Amino acid sequence: MERYLIAGLGNPGPEYEATRHNAGFRAVDELAGELGARYWKNECGALAAKASCGDTEAILAKPQSFMNVSGGPVKKLLGTYGIDPGHLVVIHDELDIPAGTVRVKFGGGHAGHNGLRSICDKLGTRDWFRVRTGIGRPPGRMDTADYVLSAPRGQAADEFDAAVHTAAQATVSLLRFGLERTQRDFNG
Repeated sequence: MERYLIAGLGNPGPEYEATRHNAGFRAVDELAGELGARYWKNECGALAAKASCGDTEAILAKPQSFMNVSGGPVKKLLGTYGIDPGHLVVIHDELDIPAGTVRVKFGGGHAGHNGLRSICDKLGTRDWFRVRTGIGRPPGRMDTADYVLSAPRGQAADEFDAAVHTAAQATVSLLRFGLERTQRDFNG
């Protein structure tokens, strides 16, 4: 049975729960519901749960350090479960793609995303899967940090919810069918 670590990025605590930056946490919660993961435990600095997706074991994780230092818990979980970075899927918010859309890829840079930078630094590689959950750019001259740490409202909230749902579905597709089919079906 293949094993993957699915790490959703976000910030712990109720004040961040509904923010754009917590797209990864929300997608992992949705995955947990869909895949039947019911028991979460504190492990390696993350909340972690086990689930099955076809012939694949999925370790779902939400690092409980802040976004900027997500790499530590991710590296520890990979080591604990004997998972190679090539079997890591990171779900995260993405400024560089339109709100409400999702793109899946393998490898790449961090594009200024501090959570991705931390994982790249800790793992010493950029070769892992990313499920990029589009939040778009801040309006006008709004500060980027203020934008990602705010909760979307109105139509933006609907787009965000749809993107989180799509990110969860794309992750299931990635586990079941692989990268090529997932990109064809979700990167549109």
